[in-house]
Formats: sequence, structure tokens, C-alpha cells
Amino acid sequence: MTLLRAHLRLSAGRKALPRTCASLASLSVRHYSSAAPAMSDTTERKPLFDKILIANRGEIACRVMHTAKRMGIKTVAVYSEADADSMHVKLADEAYLIGTAPAAESYLRADKIIDVVRRSGAQAIHPGYGFLSENAKFAETLASQGIAFIGPPGAAMRAMGSKSESKRIMQKAGVPVVPGYHGENQDAAFLKQQAEQIGYPVLIKAVLGGGGKGMRIVEKPADFEMMLDSSRREALKSFGDDNVLVEKYLTKPRHVEVQVFADKHGNAVHLFERDCSVQRRHQKIIEEAPAPDLLPEVRRLLGEKAVAAAKAVKYEGAGTVEFIMDDETQQFYFMEMNTRLQVEHPVTEMITNTDLVQWQLEVAAGNRLPKLQNEIVCTGHAFEARIYAENPENGFLPDTGRLVHLATPQPSSDVRVETGVQTGDVISVYYDPMIAKLVVRGEDRQAALRVLRKALAEYEIVGLHTNIGFLRRLAESPDFIAAKVETGFINKHLDELFPPVAQPS
Repeated sequence: MTLLRAHLRLSAGRKALPRTCASLASLSVRHYSSAAPAMSDTTERKPLFDKILIANRGEIACRVMHTAKRMGIKTVAVYSEADADSMHVKLADEAYLIGTAPAAESYLRADKIIDVVRRSGAQAIHPGYGFLSENAKFAETLASQGIAFIGPPGAAMRAMGSKSESKRIMQKAGVPVVPGYHGENQDAAFLKQQAEQIGYPVLIKAVLGGGGKGMRIVEKPADFEMMLDSSRREALKSFGDDNVLVEKYLTKPRHVEVQVFADKHGNAVHLFERDCSVQRRHQKIIEEAPAPDLLPEVRRLLGEKAVAAAKAVKYEGAGTVEFIMDDETQQFYFMEMNTRLQVEHPVTEMITNTDLVQWQLEVAAGNRLPKLQNEIVCTGHAFEARIYAENPENGFLPDTGRLVHLATPQPSSDVRVETGVQTGDVISVYYDPMIAKLVVRGEDRQAALRVLRKALAEYEIVGLHTNIGFLRRLAESPDFIAAKVETGFINKHLDELFPPVAQPS
């Protein structure tokens, strides 16, 4: 009996979540639910911070500032020399130069950021995502100096930062994990023996980090040593640690993740799931919520297991529990937990009519969650398309240069454009080449897809290569429309997504 079937049998008779969201909630672009949080009991609300520092740049810094300003909280920006004229600097109430363009000399300099906190009088730091957002030492240093970190405690980050340790914790908490070896013995011959016991194909993964770095698929024993060496080199270069784990590779997997939130009072909830299966280079390119075509019982179990994962590490704040799912059986396994706000959080906001940054600010101030589980409702369907400066026809190679012309779709209750750039800005070689996130919503998946296709057609960018044409073809793919999504989608639809370019006659 599979684990999923056992769950189904044990859970018979319990009320399940619907297969999809049925109605449409109201949420305007950059205007999030502004009602005062309905605290889960009569505990007196604690005051919010007067001023926060956003230790990030680009669209996520702007995203946090929009909510902070709506809540009457002053914002402090930090910036590198390359970002002196950027949107997040102009949007902030105060801005401080912290170094040269390379992130190692600016956005990763914890000492300079803490110095700005002192100089500005900020009470808390919001890390955004990337940079220092999952740095446990940074969070602990702030705590020791009386500065609030708008994120989870360092202990939770340490527990979930190691894929091996996190999977041991999940097994103890009753969360299913992918069959594999997650131990400390890193001898190459021993790891190959473990791979043979697991059964090929297997996946070699770096113990630390993410973003697909250090990840290698091994189809047969003869390739194992070569792939192991390649994985270790990339892991060491990216994370300073070449330890790996070996797991069973699912040949037709889906990437499904659950948004969780927890407070300092023992409350933990989920805000439904997202499907992030369509990826390039093991990195997400389009996300949707809720995940399409899940069995109701599977949907319920995903939420329950994600909350169990958060509680197992005494989590606080926003987090995402990522699962890999067999597309045919819908058996799912814990993959990792991202201990921060995800890039794709707006699709969850769209279907739950929430502002997750507001939730972060409330929880960090010591207040209870704005809503408990039975108060969180899923309505409609949402997509997020990441607009990148890159050339899909050349292996999605990042592009750099000036945005000579930039025109976005008209924002509405169903269309959000999350960005940190405008016409004239430069996409730099020093940072991620994402230009914007296009987020749309409809009353169901097909309606949301129609909104997405229309919005992509209205997007105009001149000056460098982008993936907009690729995203338009993806949104028009019959299999994507039919929700036949899995992580190998792009490779299986190359002819459709990369049609030959007509040569001039």
C-alpha cells in the first residue's frame, strides 16, 4: 500500500478542499487588503514598527515598501553604486549607499546594513528574498543587538537550510520524503552503492543552497562518478560546501509548494498551494495557484503536512514548503522549505485576498496571525509569469543593457505588475535579470489564462532580449491549457515553444 493510499484510507470521511477555487475575490494592483487584522483571540495588539529597513533591491524592495507605506511605516533603502538611481531608492523615505556594484561589497555586507539601521533609527529589517534572507547568522546577530528580523528565527533557518537535516526532521514529523540517502558519508563509492540500492535514475543534489545549482540527474551507473564530480564542483563554488545527497528521481514529477505562515503564539496555517512545475534550468518561470487537477484529499494532505513541517521547527513568519509529486499517482514528497517570502507569493495573495507582507509585519511585531485556518478562503485562479531579460532561443542566456522602451499592461483588479525598473534603467550584469512579475487572476484557470495571454500581448520592451515571446507561446500551448504540467514540460515541447525563425528571402 502506498503512503498516499494509506493517508486516503485513514482520512476517509473527512471534509476535503475543493478541486479548484470557484469565485473571484477583489484585490487591486499594489492595493492590498487594508482591513485591520482580525486577531485570533482577545490578546491586545502590539504596535507595529515605526520604521523598517529593506535589505534588498529591485521589485521585492518596492513590493515591501508599497505595503509599509500603506500601513504608515517609514522605509529605509540601501543601495549599491549601480543602483543609485533605481526605483526602490526613489520610493523609500531614506536611502543609504552601502558599497560598489558587486553584491559581496553591498547587499551581502551585513555589517554595513546594520550600521545603516543604527544611523537611520530603523527598528527592524525586512530581507526580501535572496541576499541575506536565509542567513541564520545574520538573523541571530540582529536579535543579539535588539533589531527585529522580519522572518523566522535563526534556529528554524538552520534546521531547514540543510536538505539532509531538514529531511530527517520531516521524517520524524510524519512528512513523507523522497527515498534516498541523506547521511554524512560522502565517499564516492559509498554514494554510488546507495544509488544502486535506490534504483536508477537518481538525482544528486547539493545539501545546501537551491536554485538548481549542484543538481544532476544520473540515468545509469556508468555516469555516476562524472555527475557526482560535476555536482560537487558547482556546489562548492555556489555554497562553499560540496556535500551532496542522493535521491530517487521521479521521471514525470510536478513541483507543488505550499505557503505557510506561523506566529509567536503557536498558531500555524497554510494558504493553499502553488504549482511551479514549468521550469528552465531547474528554475521557475511561471507559477499558478491553486495547483490544477489535484484530488481533493491530496490537496488537503498537502496543506496538513506543510503545517506539520512548520510546527516541527517552531517556525515563525512566512515560509514555503516545497514538495515533489509523481504526476501519475499524485504521491508527494517533501523536498525543502524556503524560509522567506517567495518570489511567487503574489499568486497566493490573489487567490486568498491577503497581503502577505502585511502579515509578516504583524507577526514580526508580536501579533497573532490575521486569520486562522478556517478563515482563509481560496477564490479564483492566478498565474505569475516572470519577465526576464534573457534570450530563450540561446539557452535562456541572460541579457543586459538599457530599457530603451518599457510599457506594461494596464493594472486592474485582475492584473498586477510587480517591478523595480522603468524606461531608461539598466539591467545589470551584477544582479538577477528579472524585469518584472506579471500576475493575473480569473474566476477559474481558463479565465486566468485568457487574462494572462492578453496581458502578455500588451507588454512592450525594447532594448534587450526578453522571454515575453516564449511566455506567450507557452500560454497558448494546448498541453499547458489542459494543465498537463510537469517539470519536463519545456523539453517535451521544444518544437512548439521554439518554432524555426523564418529567414528573410
